[in-house]
Amino acid sequence: MSTEYFNDLFSVGFVNRNTPKTLAVDQDAVKLLSRKISLKITLQERIIIMTKFKFTLAAIFSVSAVVIASLIAGSPMRGAGDEDQRGRQSRIQQGFANAPLPLNLTGKDRGLVGLGSYLVNVAGDCNGCHTSDQANHYLPGGNPFLGQPEKIDPAKYLVGGSEFIPAHGPFPAIVSRNLRPEANGLPNGHTYAEFLQIMRTGIDLDQAHPQYGPLLQVMPWPNFRKMTDEDLRAIYEYLRALPPNPNP
Repeated sequence: MSTEYFNDLFSVGFVNRNTPKTLAVDQDAVKLLSRKISLKITLQERIIIMTKFKFTLAAIFSVSAVVIASLIAGSPMRGAGDEDQRGRQSRIQQGFANAPLPLNLTGKDRGLVGLGSYLVNVAGDCNGCHTSDQANHYLPGGNPFLGQPEKIDPAKYLVGGSEFIPAHGPFPAIVSRNLRPEANGLPNGHTYAEFLQIMRTGIDLDQAHPQYGPLLQVMPWPNFRKMTDEDLRAIYEYLRALPPNPNP
C-alpha cells in the first residue's frame, strides 16, 4: 500500500497508525473508502462554496447599500426641499444687498423683509411706477442707463405721485400711490389684511377715482393676485420696514 493511499485511509478513519501499510485491501474496502473520501470532499466543497456565497452576499449587500444611499441622497424627493431653502436664502441675501434704503427690522421677520426686498427691487420694479419722478428717480451720477453705478434717490423711492392718466373735466388724475409707511406706521396706511385684499381683488379702498369704478385701473393687480401668500406677506413686511414717507 502506498503512503499516499494509506494517508487517505487514515484520514477517513479506515485505518489507524498501527495498521500495517502492507495490509491487503479488498474491493469492498476500496469502494467504502472511495465513498467516504467522496463524501468528505463533497462536504469540504460545500463548506467552501457556502463560505464564498456568504462573502459574496455580504459584498452585494454592501454595494447595494451604498448605491441606495446615493440614490436617496441625490433623489428629487430628498433634494427638492434643500434646494428650495438654498434658493430662498439666496433671494433673501440679494434682497438685502439691493435695498436702497436703511431698513428697520425691529419686530419684523428678517427673512420676509429680505425676500420682500428681492421681489420689490430685483424680481420686480415697483419703484418704476411708485416713484415721484419717472423721468429720473436716481441721484446725480447714479443712473445705470448712463453707465453709472446705480443710486436710487431716497426722497423719490416708493413715495408715489407719478401721473398715469391726466385730470380731465371733473375727473381727477390717476397717480401712483405712496407705498412707504404713513403716520400710523403702515404702508400706505393699510393693515396687512387690507393690503392682501387690494392685491387679491384690485379693490381701491381709497376710492381715489370712482369715475372708473371700484377697481384699480393702472396697478397690475391681476398679476400680483397670483402670487403666493408668503410672497405677498414678504412684500408687505418689506414696505413696513422702510423709512416713513418724507413727503406726506
